[in-house]
Order: sequence, then structure tokens, then C-alpha cells
Amino acid sequence: MVEYGGGIHNGPAGQVGGGAGAPDFGGQVDVFTSVGNVIHDATNTITSLPPEMLAAVIVMFFVGLVILKRAF
Repeated sequence: MVEYGGGIHNGPAGQVGGGAGAPDFGGQVDVFTSVGNVIHDATNTITSLPPEMLAAVIVMFFVGLVILKRAF
């Protein structure tokens, strides 16, 4: 792992003390990166659908809107 920068990231004390494999609970969490990943994955899923399935999803979306409008 030292060849790939793991020794620098964990530091020499972390390697000796057994902290090399421990999860990093004190790290920064970038929420907007995960939101961007969700949007990217959803876009890839939608664009990879066959045309028949895409048409069915669009019809189901509008039917859902009509049902929602009647519910409220």
C-alpha cells in the first residue's frame, strides 16, 4: 500500500499502531458530490433505456401526476 501513497496518507504512526485499515470517520463529507453522482447515474439509466420502456416511463409519469392531482 505504501507504493500507492497509503503510507503517506496514514502516516508512519498509523501504520505501526494498526490504524492503516481503519475507516476515516473524521473526514469531510461532500454532500453535493453525492447528489451529483445520483443525478449522473439517473441520467445514464434513463438514456440507456430502450425506446418502448422510455415511452412507458413517460406515460406512467403523467398518469402519476393525474392521480396526484385528484388526490389533492
